[in-house]
Amino acid sequence: MKQIYKRRQSARHTPHAGEPTTGPLTAEELQLAARNHSMPLEAMRRDVTPAGLHYVLTHFDIPEGDAASWHLQINGAVERSWELRLAALKKDPAITIPVTLECAGNGRSLLTPRPVSQPWILEGVGTAEWTGVPLAYLLAKAGVLDDATEVVFTGADTGIEGGVRQQYARSLPIREAMRPDVVLAYGMNGRELPPQHGYPLRLVVPGWYGMASVKWLRSIEVVTAPFTGFQQAVAYRYQDNEYDAGTPVTRIRIRSLMVPPGIPEAFTRARVLPAGPVMLEGRAWSGRGAVTKVEVGIDGEWVAAHLEKPAGPFAWCRWTLPWVAEAGAHELACRATDSTGATQPLEQNWNYQGMGNNVVQRIGVTVE
Repeated sequence: MKQIYKRRQSARHTPHAGEPTTGPLTAEELQLAARNHSMPLEAMRRDVTPAGLHYVLTHFDIPEGDAASWHLQINGAVERSWELRLAALKKDPAITIPVTLECAGNGRSLLTPRPVSQPWILEGVGTAEWTGVPLAYLLAKAGVLDDATEVVFTGADTGIEGGVRQQYARSLPIREAMRPDVVLAYGMNGRELPPQHGYPLRLVVPGWYGMASVKWLRSIEVVTAPFTGFQQAVAYRYQDNEYDAGTPVTRIRIRSLMVPPGIPEAFTRARVLPAGPVMLEGRAWSGRGAVTKVEVGIDGEWVAAHLEKPAGPFAWCRWTLPWVAEAGAHELACRATDSTGATQPLEQNWNYQGMGNNVVQRIGVTVE
């Protein structure tokens, strides 16, 4: 199945999807950037990201959703297979859970050489309140068989990637699928899902990078062997090079980001602020453990920030630090640590697909 990443670069070669390059952004990358939007970092002042500001990544076209005709198939290694309509699903017990989702390729454009794909800088993230039915509830009703190993989720979005025609599909191990906080969501921030966020139904997997939360969900299949679809076996892998089979991308690595202080220069986004007291603030999150510490770097000196309690175990937490800004040029940075002991690196470890980037953010500011 691994049909991609086979072309070598030369002085005249235009890089293709997934291929590293040190050249300028390609027309294809700019096209992807126009379709997939990021969250402005100033939106981190809000506990919950409005749907229109939350990051969006779609591999193919956004399917046309029709709640009246939509149905979900649940089958495979279960005692009872059935089709479920949205109206019936909304009668089942529901939960609302705040979840921070981050794209696995967030920060890819900052790597050198740069893997050619969606050219995220830092803003491929957002936190929303998702409402829906716990997946474990429906799997329990179906009766998962003892020899089941994974659950495969298939969306309605269809296209070609890496030369493979496909519907977007991913799987979860049974133990992850049966978690009480994995939800089949039909609501976002108290309203029905917007089209770009998976209307009428999507999967939300707290703690995992966004590729696991399949949108426009059409079928759930319980299987007894590992799923080998493109998005599982080829895409979303940590690889050293194009021939490396790699390891799967799963949970979100520890990360913090700062709301850029002051005001921006319109084109460069360079920050300018007046001298005097300023409250530095941002958000930190991890899919592997609770955030236990955030440090703010001011010209290379690290100071512990104040942490606030998050809205939920998989929602970002706010941090703040007062700073008396003195005139001149300064570099600000932030780094977080979680309960597993993992800390953001000062230098990013490069990988072939540009996944799981959580290097320390650095912001240059000019204080007038």
